[in-house]
Amino acid sequence: MSEPRIGIVAEGTTDHVVITSALTAILPKAPIVTPLQPEPTLPRLGGGWCGVLKWCLQRAGEGVGRLEDDPTLEGFDLIVLHVDADVGGAIYPNCGSGIEESESRLGALPCAKPCPPAADTADALHAVVLSWLGISSFGPRTLLCIPSKAIESWVAVALLPADHAIRANPVECLSGMEDRLKALPLAQRIKKTKRDYQRRAAPAVAQHWGDIRACCEQAERFHQAVAKALLQ
Repeated sequence: MSEPRIGIVAEGTTDHVVITSALTAILPKAPIVTPLQPEPTLPRLGGGWCGVLKWCLQRAGEGVGRLEDDPTLEGFDLIVLHVDADVGGAIYPNCGSGIEESESRLGALPCAKPCPPAADTADALHAVVLSWLGISSFGPRTLLCIPSKAIESWVAVALLPADHAIRANPVECLSGMEDRLKALPLAQRIKKTKRDYQRRAAPAVAQHWGDIRACCEQAERFHQAVAKALLQ
């Protein structure tokens, strides 16, 4: 197969780095990845999960239905939508008054479920994101990436030894992973910057993707979804 063309809608730039590294580990040829959100030239949507929400609402407002039917996205072999599972504990008013006006037709937040298992909150968020787009199901070239509780869990598994205290717990059920990584001793510490993630997290995620899949149920689900969409 030729290099797959993949568009990524993510909460932030560091999430793009990790997802791209995971895709590189999954696929036999390195993908050509395009960040659709956040988009540096179109900053008005903002970042974080609110930026993903606004991107989806914008698409829904255009009335195109599934993303595969959007003519501006037809050049992609796959579109990845990313939100972290901790969004299950969020509320819509955090995203501004304009979102509150749309809240009545959106899937309910918060929707967090007890963890473990991580999949329960992820499944609830799956339905919520569908409501953001105003559709009942995703098309064959769209999939969700929902790391639990955040994508930093994947980074922690990639960078820390198996006997580390953070990994001794169900790593997908630990809150505040970003702060935990920033609080590590200097030699292990990783800052949530694009530069630090490109330099340290990206190669580690690609190299240790098998370990991440073994430790993180949501990583395994993402792997299988990508393989089904592009390799079968």
